[in-house]
Formats: sequence, C-alpha cells, structure tokens
Amino acid sequence: MPHVFGEAPTGRSKCRGCGQPIAKGEVRFGESLPNPYAEGEMTHWFHPLCAAYKRPEALLEALAGQADAAERDALERAARHGVGHPRVARIDGAERASSGQARCRHCHELIERGTWRIRLVFHEEGNFAAAGFVHLHCRRAYFEADDILEQLLHFSRGLDADERAALAREFDRPPS
Repeated sequence: MPHVFGEAPTGRSKCRGCGQPIAKGEVRFGESLPNPYAEGEMTHWFHPLCAAYKRPEALLEALAGQADAAERDALERAARHGVGHPRVARIDGAERASSGQARCRHCHELIERGTWRIRLVFHEEGNFAAAGFVHLHCRRAYFEADDILEQLLHFSRGLDADERAALAREFDRPPS
C-alpha cells in the first residue's frame, strides 16, 4: 500500500512527529510500513508538515503521486531540505537543560544547566526513539545546516511566547 494523504475521519489519531492530535477533517499524511507484529502493513499518521520534517523521503514519494496536495510547495521545500541534510530529520525541539548531566552529541562536552539544547530522536522500526541532545551553538556543525529555526520552533510546542522569543534571540546570536 502506498503512502497517502487524506482527511482524518475522526479526531482520535495523534501525529507520530509532534504527538499532537490530528483534528477531524484535517489533512493528514499516512506512511505505510511493514507490520512487525503480523502480516501486512500498518499506517503511521502525521501532520503533513511534521512528516516533511521527520519523514522527508516518504512524504516526497507521496507528493510525486499527488496532483493537488495542500501547501505542496512548502511541504516539498521542507522535505527536500531534510533529504539534503539527513540529520535535520532528528530534530525534536529545543528546551533549556534541566540538569548539567547530558553531553552534546557533537562536541561531547556537558550541556550546562539552563542553557538551550536541541532534543534529538532516531527513527527506528517505525518509532521515534530519544537520541540525546546537541548544544544550540553546535547546530551548524552537527546538522550541516543553519536554517533550522522554523523546525525547532515547530517541535517546541511546550514553550510559551517569551521562551520562543528567547530561543530565537539565542539562535540569532553569533557563536562565542
């Protein structure tokens, strides 16, 4: 079964990318994967933009067979950026470090408590698994891209307006 776009018939499914509900009637993207527990396939549902960020190859496959997907240009641009920079698909948002115990996956230094860090996830066997953190200032070297603020904010839904503004200011600050 190919990957699909469709309207959510109920509001019960949650996006695999951001964990938020997909509202009834909202367009969603379904990624078809082999079912590890039985014969056949299973479908993982995403908001289209979440799929463009986290599952870019699958979304581009589906867009190729879709004549009139909503917001096609924005989805295609985001997905192509993810294909060109594979580590970008690992972004799961930003937060302030709650302790000083985690190490950066790029520089291997401790991430100081209270500083901004980027959460990472790996996609394994159809699920996203926590994969550690990267210093905000190590992002260019780790992701080999710098235009990731929009994606960081997209997956940082737990931040209030002041925290989002502080993250954007820190993001724009030159590295020291």
